[in-house]
Amino acid sequence: RSLQEVFIILLYTKISELHDDTWNIEIDETIVEHRPARDWHQYISGSFAQFRCSLCRKGWGSKRVQVLFNFHLDTARNQGTIKVRRFKQKCRRCTEAQWEDPNFPVENIDVLIERLVRNIRMKCYREDLGQTNRSSVFNGRVNGPHESAHCEACHKGVCSQTREDAFTNVC
Repeated sequence: RSLQEVFIILLYTKISELHDDTWNIEIDETIVEHRPARDWHQYISGSFAQFRCSLCRKGWGSKRVQVLFNFHLDTARNQGTIKVRRFKQKCRRCTEAQWEDPNFPVENIDVLIERLVRNIRMKCYREDLGQTNRSSVFNGRVNGPHESAHCEACHKGVCSQTREDAFTNVC
């Protein structure tokens, strides 16, 4: 299944928390941090994901994979839209490395969706939900520190060494 299909399936399992509105989700690699469209909200979260180089087939894991969500509720039409951007990474071995898409474990997509739905409930429906602390699942090995030179989020100014790790990011 594609990442978008998994996001949709997991979103619809939690959609009952979003009143009687219909929500659609789409992958949009053009959205930018701090610049949501008018009347849109923005939320960024980090998680663990795996990557695989399309050139040398080397795989690696990262605990600092950023996901940017833009969302909007059209109350007149009872229609919500969610746009998702997953930030990519490059292989450190290959000189002609491509930006590779992250492969999130289903458990971590579930955590990302849960955090997103909480944000939608707070920002679109003005619900007071207090704090949460559900963490992403780390299943793999990470060799060494985060390498900003190979991180698209770092290149775009979305990821920084001062941000909290995905394990301690609670929204």
